[in-house]
Amino acid sequence: MARIIAVANQKGGVGKTTTAVNLAAALARMPRKVLLVDLDPQGNATMGSGVEKRELETSVCEVLLGENTAAEAIVRTAEDFDLLPGNIDLTAAEIRLMAADGRERQLAHALAPVAGDYDFVIIDCPPALSLLTLNALTAADSVIVPMQCEYYALEGISALLDTIAAIRESLNPRLEIEGVLRTMFDVRNNLANAVSAELTEHFGEQVFRTIVPRNVRLAEAPSHGQSIVGYDKASRGGIAYLGLAGELLRRQRERDRRAAPGEPRTDPETAA
Repeated sequence: MARIIAVANQKGGVGKTTTAVNLAAALARMPRKVLLVDLDPQGNATMGSGVEKRELETSVCEVLLGENTAAEAIVRTAEDFDLLPGNIDLTAAEIRLMAADGRERQLAHALAPVAGDYDFVIIDCPPALSLLTLNALTAADSVIVPMQCEYYALEGISALLDTIAAIRESLNPRLEIEGVLRTMFDVRNNLANAVSAELTEHFGEQVFRTIVPRNVRLAEAPSHGQSIVGYDKASRGGIAYLGLAGELLRRQRERDRRAAPGEPRTDPETAA
């Protein structure tokens, strides 16, 4: 069964979609079977994956409304990951979902039949704590929180953490923080370094060691309908997201090892 990871931050412009697309592409290179879900009405993850959002016949909108299955809407990208695309129709879907029974669980129900086909499902959330984001967090096992190291980002993350705690109590007890990802980082910025240190002090090992720098090639890639891994994997941005994928896989291996029943324990003093 796939590990479902929501990429969420109610603050816009923090590299959320960039992270979702590039993490999906990097994991596909590992290689892992990956599904990227574009749950943002802007449809930027869809465009950044090389799919024209204006020409979609079926999208995640119809899937959420129960008019099509996820399998019918999924498309294959040129970078070897699958995409459940989204566009502006999601705005109308969100309004229609308001009156639906079990509206917070529509995405979870839709993903259940296909999740077994993948190692990872990455969900790109809209920049708001909306019903769409609520659906993503209810369906997810964990959350990656991309954030810039600036003063207002620290305030914004507290609201998201409160939301995650509330969802864990009422809708999804398994939900956890996968990690906090520092994005658009400039080592020459004293405030960024100070905020980064504060994040590490507060969240400890939940902060990814990988830091995504400000990088021109990373900004250029979406205009070519590519991830940074497909566009220029040797760039600083490409190296960062490949590193993030590797870090995520290491965490998953540790998680699997802890969950394995009856695994023999090795005494470090007697191990050869």
